[in-house]
Amino acid sequence: MRRYVGELIATFFLIFCGTGAMVINTEMDGVISHFGVATSWGLVVMIMIFAYGRISGAHMNPAVTITLTLLKLHPKKEVLPYLVSQAAGAFLASFVLRLLFPQNELLGSSLPQGSETQSFVLEFILTFMLMLVILLTSQGRRIEQYFAPIAIGMTVGLEALFAGPVSNASMNPFRSLAPAVVSGHTEHLWVYLTSTMLGALVAGAYWMWQRTEKVAKKTD
Repeated sequence: MRRYVGELIATFFLIFCGTGAMVINTEMDGVISHFGVATSWGLVVMIMIFAYGRISGAHMNPAVTITLTLLKLHPKKEVLPYLVSQAAGAFLASFVLRLLFPQNELLGSSLPQGSETQSFVLEFILTFMLMLVILLTSQGRRIEQYFAPIAIGMTVGLEALFAGPVSNASMNPFRSLAPAVVSGHTEHLWVYLTSTMLGALVAGAYWMWQRTEKVAKKTD
């Protein structure tokens, strides 16, 4: 239960701070700026991994949890409780933002600024990159694991910085699901639910292939 509550809290702060920065930026006439919003996403990811990484792993993302489980890096019995905890944290954050800013229309929802295809491909690539960084750092040498929160947070910040104006740089199904449902803007939701999950799974398959190839070379 300690792990599940930790995952709920970490996901709550992820969505509350990330989409909250987007909401406040809209409400306060751009005072935070696009750079500030991207920085907020990167910082909250880094901080939550430092804070809850040793407790729950600080996945905060169902695509990450499912991919890690398929790679046998996370217990199967904990998949459903983790997903429920993440969903609860995400929806709780969106409901709190709705109470704080009742006039805000989008609540930080993920919406394509171009075509759905453009955002689908972009989100797939972004999530592939993020999942790859997660695996290569968290499963690497001790020094790489120590700096994993910084690397992962910087990856999220970088992706939000350059891709945010196009697709809102979701990389997380629940990050898109909760604001969309609470705000009522679910018209493009399928783009973010499918592309992010596919990106994470393909990254997991690539990481496993790379690891297998490395082991095979050592045994030759």
